[in-house]
Amino acid sequence: MAEEAKILASSAASLTISETVNTLFIDEDIGVDAPETPGTEEQPFKTLIGAMTHTYKSQPGAKFKIRKKPTGTEDETPHVYALVAKAALKKATNLHQANLKKEAKREEISKKEQEAKAAKDAQLEQAKRVVIVEDISKPKALSIKLRDTVKHRGVRVVVRGWVHRLRDQKNLVFITLRDGTGYLQCLMSGDLTKTYDALTLTVETTIAIYGVISPVPEANHAPDGHELHADYFQVIGRAPGGDDTISNIVAPDADPQTKYDNRHLVIRGDVASAVLKVRASVLRAFRKSYEDLGLMEVTPPCMVQTQVEGGSTLFEFNYYGEKAYLTQSSQLYLETCLPSLGDVFCVQESFRAERSLTRRHLSEYTHIEAELAFITFDDLLNHLEEIICRTIDYTLADPLITGTVAKLNPKFKAPERPFMRMTYAEAIDWLVKHEILNEEKEPHKFGDDIAEAAERKMTDIIAKPIFLTKFPVEIKAFYMKKDPADPRVTESVDCLMPGVGEIVGGSMRMENLEELMSAYAREGIPPDPYYWFTDQRKYGTSPHGGYGIGLERLLAWMCDRHTVKECSLYPRWTGRCTP
Repeated sequence: MAEEAKILASSAASLTISETVNTLFIDEDIGVDAPETPGTEEQPFKTLIGAMTHTYKSQPGAKFKIRKKPTGTEDETPHVYALVAKAALKKATNLHQANLKKEAKREEISKKEQEAKAAKDAQLEQAKRVVIVEDISKPKALSIKLRDTVKHRGVRVVVRGWVHRLRDQKNLVFITLRDGTGYLQCLMSGDLTKTYDALTLTVETTIAIYGVISPVPEANHAPDGHELHADYFQVIGRAPGGDDTISNIVAPDADPQTKYDNRHLVIRGDVASAVLKVRASVLRAFRKSYEDLGLMEVTPPCMVQTQVEGGSTLFEFNYYGEKAYLTQSSQLYLETCLPSLGDVFCVQESFRAERSLTRRHLSEYTHIEAELAFITFDDLLNHLEEIICRTIDYTLADPLITGTVAKLNPKFKAPERPFMRMTYAEAIDWLVKHEILNEEKEPHKFGDDIAEAAERKMTDIIAKPIFLTKFPVEIKAFYMKKDPADPRVTESVDCLMPGVGEIVGGSMRMENLEELMSAYAREGIPPDPYYWFTDQRKYGTSPHGGYGIGLERLLAWMCDRHTVKECSLYPRWTGRCTP
């Protein structure tokens, strides 16, 4: 190609001198730049560079005539062929030479790639003849999970899992293996690296590796400070490479919808799996905390025929010919358990048919709810503070989870007690003072339902957990007890956390039968379907209260996630019910 460029340059220099060479024609109106174009007056090329590209080999000494597009009258721009100007010829020649060099470079790269592929194919063919077998003279390998590697150092083991990371280094292959319980660096050397399976290994391939776990030097870095020196391995399930490799499908910069479509692959990643591990630990800690505090776990139904938080957010379905709904909350059922089981809690899914696309809303979420009998409103607040702090403390008592939270959210600290207590009226005054407007772009006033944006802004400025209490009757659920000292408001509470806003909603419940019946009437709710709930006031009423904690919101606060969607295994929201 370089030689051809020199020939072209030499030919171009003599194009305007020689009158015996062939002439090629170019017409900007009717011409076609194609290899089969003859370049005659009847079938001209379209551009000068096109003519050069397709004729520099067959007609190296050609001269060029061009017919320009008419831009005025024929007298002003006659539509006839004329020799190409020297400046235009020189410019096109330089461009063509550059194109030749690029083509030469592409051919050189292609040739090297073909040679590399041929060498790789030959290597793979050779590798197919390399057969490894387990050395039966070695001690029998003990099958273990990766969580147990530290206590099995120096013992020959077999570990099974997925190739999380893969690195070739001369005659060594480094594998980071993952099995869900931990990670282990494995080192393969010698004939193990020459096998077909080793040379074609891909991330996410499932594999069994045999060998002895040994500590690595302090200067080296490996999970748990050790690595397995392999003496044998088997591929169990091969994962695709190339365009179908997992890193191409769910790359870090992939479109969010693509990631949610492939959530089953995303959760194999470091961050997503770390959040889910924290989630599991938090659930364990909640159950332990409730056990400490004497609450019993129950499992209420998710298919119901009553509402709790308003009819507009109910998911309705046909239940054997009857109208039924997916539950918004298990609260009403928990209240029925108090006379026989004492204080109770549940960990259940709740469903809200809100067409909200905010980063803190889900259509299905994990609801941790509790009801407690014979308490006051202050008792409820103290219990909430205790359950949240105790659960966080239990979660962080696990060193592995503490390290995981620190990686996800380096600034996270367990909340300090006591939580700040602020009434709704005080919050309205605070918002007015700080010139934070309501949704109508007006100063807040008593009776406003404080919107998410304003609530979040206030919480982030104060930067500590807040118990926001005593909301107006009109903006809270029908069953919430009025404050005896101020009947305009309820004995209700939202717990607000910096960075995420509300994670808990709770209240004292109406204990008086007549008051509850009046609440039904006020809200236009027919009381008959709630007979079993109403009976709690008829057959031995009691002061009682409870709350619901949104697990995903709590996790978003702990793990510093932008959206609660990242804190659910397979999140569901408006328009998303897959995979």
